[in-house]
Amino acid sequence: QVQLVESGGGLVQPGGTLRLSCATSGFFFNYYDIGWFREAPYNGRDPISCISANRGGTNYADDTEGRFTISRDNAKKTVYLQIDSLKPEDTAVYYCAARRGLGSLCPRFSRSYDYWGQGTQVTVSS
Repeated sequence: QVQLVESGGGLVQPGGTLRLSCATSGFFFNYYDIGWFREAPYNGRDPISCISANRGGTNYADDTEGRFTISRDNAKKTVYLQIDSLKPEDTAVYYCAARRGLGSLCPRFSRSYDYWGQGTQVTVSS
C-alpha cells in the first residue's frame, strides 16, 4: 500500500525556517519522482518543486524566489522541503506526491502525480 506522510509543519514567525518531511512506503522509492505542492485557503493546489527519481534532478516553480530547497534521502525513503525566510503568504497546507519516474526531469504539475499524502499545515504569523 502506497503511503506518503508529511510532517514538520506548524506555526512559525515571519523570517523563520521550516523543513518539511515526506516519508514514504509501499513502493520502490528510488524509481519515483516526488513533488511538493501547497494549497492556501480559496486557492488551488500550486506546485512548489519536485525531485526526480534516481539521479534526483530538481525542478522549481518560477515564484519560489530561491527560498525553497528540495532534497531526497533514498536510504530513508524520504523527501525534504526546506523553506527559508518564511512569509505570511506561505501559509498553506503542504502536500507531497509521487509518480513513477520516466527518466526525464520530474514535472511540476499536480495532475502528473498519482499518490498523495494528507498534508501538513504551515502557518506563518507573528
